[in-house]
Amino acid sequence: MRLPSSVLVSVSLFTAETTAALYLSTTYSSAGDQIWQCFTLLFTLVPSVLVQLTLIFIHRDLSRDRPLVLLLHILQLGPIIRCLDAFCIYGSSGKVEEPYVTITRKKQMPRSGRAEEVEQELGQAEGKLVTHRAAFARTSVIQAFLGSAPQLTLQLYICILQGGVSIGRGTLMVISLLSIVYGALRCNILAIKIRYDDYEVSVGPAAYLCVFLWRGFEIATRVTVLVLFSAVLKVWVLPVVALGFLLFFLHPWVVFWSSRSPFPENIEKTLTRVGTTIVLCLLTFLYAGINVFCWSAVQLKLNDPDLIDKRQGWRRAAVYYSLRFVENVALTWLWNAHGGGRTAGRVDAPVLELLLLLGYALAVFCMLLFYQCCHPCRRLFSSSPAQSLGRCCGSLRPPALARLSPGTLRQPAAPEHPLPLDTETQDRATSVTNGDVGQSLC
Repeated sequence: MRLPSSVLVSVSLFTAETTAALYLSTTYSSAGDQIWQCFTLLFTLVPSVLVQLTLIFIHRDLSRDRPLVLLLHILQLGPIIRCLDAFCIYGSSGKVEEPYVTITRKKQMPRSGRAEEVEQELGQAEGKLVTHRAAFARTSVIQAFLGSAPQLTLQLYICILQGGVSIGRGTLMVISLLSIVYGALRCNILAIKIRYDDYEVSVGPAAYLCVFLWRGFEIATRVTVLVLFSAVLKVWVLPVVALGFLLFFLHPWVVFWSSRSPFPENIEKTLTRVGTTIVLCLLTFLYAGINVFCWSAVQLKLNDPDLIDKRQGWRRAAVYYSLRFVENVALTWLWNAHGGGRTAGRVDAPVLELLLLLGYALAVFCMLLFYQCCHPCRRLFSSSPAQSLGRCCGSLRPPALARLSPGTLRQPAAPEHPLPLDTETQDRATSVTNGDVGQSLC
């Protein structure tokens, strides 16, 4: 049984950010900045309430007689109690014999030949820990993109307006950035486990580091670009952000309505049709909030029973990063053209603009490095990202150059009637292409 370290990290970030935000709001109150105080409290309390409701919904506390737990959630202490409960379960595991166990079957990653299916026993204690990890993984995403991301944007905007960074504001900004990066990392891990649910997925330290760098560069540059643009063009920042948010919010619903699929009814048996609609709207709201700041590894599909599109979606990722890069270039150019040097401080505006674009390019590079070398399920890919990019570049060449390429001239002609393969060779070929056949960059 693994230590519930992810639960501890989620609760630590939640508690640290809430404490830092409350302290900073008192400093704003002492300085007479009522507007900044109200926004700081708003971006702290609203996601905290959503986190409490999510934990209650996942653990089904409304249908159980647990008044003390509900009271602690009302007092915004629910995550702390859930964390203590998880560690109590972990500490008492093995001391009491469990009367019931669940048999799970998972495939191991294929190393040579066909993937083997392994049976594992899942006891009640370990099942409860799995529920705790799943609940805190989802609350980390909610806290990150509905609380920490707006909070980081607000505090960075205040720093630019006031021309300095205080200790309290700097501490809150660092914690908020770590919370956003951790939430995006949980999105990536969740997407991998959903797509490869039949396999036993083990994420290594190199993969965590690569995703951390990828998300860190992506989110830091995105927030900085938005703040710099809003510092010189305050009127236009709201339409730009609102337009992107609405596009991502309406896209899953448009796809759902165009598919003419029946309304999803399997989210929760106790929910009515109105309750299911509210849950789906909140889910698409979170999905849009994630895509405003970074690429969401999980794609919504409302006409699917799991509400998640299990395809890799390389084309959508390529389109997203291309358009986002163009948007960042346009926003930084507008910021520089409208007197951005006054808000850049001691750094030249063109240098800062170049650094932001370089940071976003590094984020894309770390993403490609993750899928090429560090992805835990890369053995299931039909082709690596490097091979897919090579095919993309080849498809963009003119037809005349493609026909005259040396590789084409040296390619031997295929036999008209290929020889049949033996059984062992056929099994090996099948295992190599086992997985999502659509996982290519183009």
